[in-house]
Amino acid sequence: MMHTHQGRKSSHPWYYLLGGKRLSLKEIREEARASSYQGYLSEEINSADRLPEPRRSEALRGIRSRAFASLARNASRYRVVCRELSAHRAAGLDQPPFTLSDDVHRAVSLKHNHLYNDFAHLRAIDELLSRQLDLFGF
Repeated sequence: MMHTHQGRKSSHPWYYLLGGKRLSLKEIREEARASSYQGYLSEEINSADRLPEPRRSEALRGIRSRAFASLARNASRYRVVCRELSAHRAAGLDQPPFTLSDDVHRAVSLKHNHLYNDFAHLRAIDELLSRQLDLFGF
């Protein structure tokens, strides 16, 4: 379930502008795990799943490898923008009246969404890889 603060979901910049909690990677992973969302690679994942074995497993592992690399890059950047958000808040820059979110709010929101997609891809792929199809079609 997506975290909310003052009616805004953690995927939205205003969640952070209005003082929403910076989520841990584990919390973002749990948000993705609780949804049925497969991420923007769902068509590619489903196409790979329709291949015959062993090409199916090979293709899914390749997509998984790319998704994991993306997760590592996005997690690193997420930590940086979360530190920037902390500094922004400590400087007292999140004060009403609110008219527009700042770059830092959009950056945290964007990285949250990238991580959410990465976790959704990995969950979907791991579910498919947990069942191996019959190699001989029986």
